[in-house]
Amino acid sequence: MEVMNLGSGIGGVLLLIAVIYAIVSIASSAATPGAKALWIALVVLLPLVGVIIWFLLGPKK
Repeated sequence: MEVMNLGSGIGGVLLLIAVIYAIVSIASSAATPGAKALWIALVVLLPLVGVIIWFLLGPKK
């Protein structure tokens, strides 16, 4: 059980870091305010799916 708890804890921390990075990147992007709001809502409401979609389809620098 300890190994499983450790793994899910590390995964949760990595997801939290990815979500924070995505939100900061979205907020500082050149996208319109409406697009930023939609991306941030997607990332916050569906963290894992939202981050994956943002990394694949989000604005490129």
